[in-house]
Amino acid sequence: MKISTILDHIDNGHMALPEFQRGYVWNRDQVRGLFDSLYRRHPVGGLLVWVTSSQTASHRGDGPLSSGVVKLLLDGQQRITTLYGVVRGTPPRFFDGNPRTFTDLRFHLETETFAFYQPIKMSDDPLWIDVTELMKRGSQGMAAYINEFQKSPQLSAMTGLYVTRLSQLLGINDIDMHIEEGTGQDKSLDVVVDIFNRVNSGGTKLSKGDLALARICADWPEARDTMKDRLNTWKQAGFEFDLDWLLRSVNTVTTGEAKFLFLHDLSAAEIQNGLERACKQIDRCLNMISGRLGLDHDRVLFSRFAVPVMVHYLDQRDGFLTDLERDKLLFWFLQTGMWGRFSGSTESHLDQDIEVLSGKTGGLDPLLEQLRLWHGGLRVEAGHFTGWSLSARFYPVLYWLTRTGAAQDWGSGLPLRSGLLGRMSRLEVHHIFPKAQLYKAGHKKPNVNALGNYCFQTKETNLHISDRLPEDYFPEIEERHPGALASQWIPTDPELWKIGNYLEFLERRKQLLAEEANKQLANLLHGNTAWLEGSVLIPEEPAPTILGFITDKEEEAELEAVNNWMQERGLPPGIISFEYSDPETGQQKAIFDLAWPTGIQEELSEPVALAINEPPEILRIGSQAGIRCFTSSQDFKQYVLKEILAEAEA
Repeated sequence: MKISTILDHIDNGHMALPEFQRGYVWNRDQVRGLFDSLYRRHPVGGLLVWVTSSQTASHRGDGPLSSGVVKLLLDGQQRITTLYGVVRGTPPRFFDGNPRTFTDLRFHLETETFAFYQPIKMSDDPLWIDVTELMKRGSQGMAAYINEFQKSPQLSAMTGLYVTRLSQLLGINDIDMHIEEGTGQDKSLDVVVDIFNRVNSGGTKLSKGDLALARICADWPEARDTMKDRLNTWKQAGFEFDLDWLLRSVNTVTTGEAKFLFLHDLSAAEIQNGLERACKQIDRCLNMISGRLGLDHDRVLFSRFAVPVMVHYLDQRDGFLTDLERDKLLFWFLQTGMWGRFSGSTESHLDQDIEVLSGKTGGLDPLLEQLRLWHGGLRVEAGHFTGWSLSARFYPVLYWLTRTGAAQDWGSGLPLRSGLLGRMSRLEVHHIFPKAQLYKAGHKKPNVNALGNYCFQTKETNLHISDRLPEDYFPEIEERHPGALASQWIPTDPELWKIGNYLEFLERRKQLLAEEANKQLANLLHGNTAWLEGSVLIPEEPAPTILGFITDKEEEAELEAVNNWMQERGLPPGIISFEYSDPETGQQKAIFDLAWPTGIQEELSEPVALAINEPPEILRIGSQAGIRCFTSSQDFKQYVLKEILAEAEA
């Protein structure tokens, strides 16, 4: 079927997007690539559609379907959406994404290249053709360009060549795309989704939540957008969640179950009511977690799937808890995060916990008992702080202790408790023993980036201390602010402040951190330490091999300079030491020196990262993750100038 006919089918309602499909996710590089391939008549793949009755078809968007049968697009959404957006100059009715991705595409008649509009580069060059304008005007548009060329003696001589290329570009509309059709009006949504997942094996599979949401949207078309609005509100507050997570909470308050299949028989009104109740209690949860525990942003919210359980409990109690009930619930939340209650078998553990809360003899005490039986003990031991890197499970524990204890900033002496520094003060991780000095002393990454070597300081203090050794700057801190070192669980023995005794320092500080953790846990239990009695065996597991790290202060300074260079040009800074984890297992795989995981122009450009002085393996990991890696800051800057800012080479 010709591309022009496919687009007409979308206009007249003969072709639509099924409700379970995700939104538009392509960036501008992919848009350019598609049109370059089409222009050169390279294969771009076919489409798969499901032919079914328009009366029963659950589709995206508010446009009406044609009577009779309709073709639901199972494979090829990104390509067809791109074609429609560029050729028509407007997104299709089922569009869910950023229309700037395909706005202002240009084609150069001399070089036969595609690029997005850049005023400085293109405004005075008549050979840059507006692709959308040409497609919309057709032969009339081509004639208008020819007339303009003939007015110029320089261009008129090339008119014949330019006509050929304009015709080739316009001829994209007439390219035939193979369409494979699946039929059977009796097929369930589950079957269609299974087919989608099979043909989309190279992309992201639809989850059980996607399927449940598709069913919900069939009765309540605004459901997806309404939920996205709620997610955006939490994102602005520093917490990033996805639709699956929100749907879990809706499920727990409406059905008392974790499995999405229990949502299938609910009416639109019941779902709307459940969403309102869930969001109300989620707000309460996040306020409790951030206010009482100090876990005030996404990176330290280490047990997010405990929240649907908490939402269920709060909804049962209509949000009214005693101080003891609130703190006991927060105690449980911390414990699930520390021991990874929901890191595997998430759905089954959610079901178990909700069942315990909902039973006749249910409540918080049976919930805690179940957790203790599952884990083997709830007391924190020094060995639990053996982890390393910012992704370690006990990293949020260290943050919690800092934000709720008596920890002081070493520069100002001010307490670091949640809410006392003001919204403009963000805490930074400080290496107590400088990384560069530890590497010089022969220590490896796990020891250099051990949790025991982390503390939190304000940015100003972090910069002031720089790469000085503790034996040099600790006495100064103690003199200016007596007790500030002890407030951050620093051993008082000056011998342990020497780099030669670094490993002994780590062991002693881990003991102090464990003591503080148990003290604060006991406070949440209002002094009832029975839940903390006994200990659990700490397995000795070898630290996983994680590629990539910033080697020294010079490299760190280079990365900071790159970020400054970006900000001078009005572009966002990257994330220093960006930790990439396997999206399926959650296992940390690599640390990129500097990264823009959603692109420098979010949703418009590809994910990019700097990997300086790193092994080839980290580049392979980046490639597999869809991250374009640069091994030098100069190469990265050239990319920004040429492809992001479209400036001439400096």
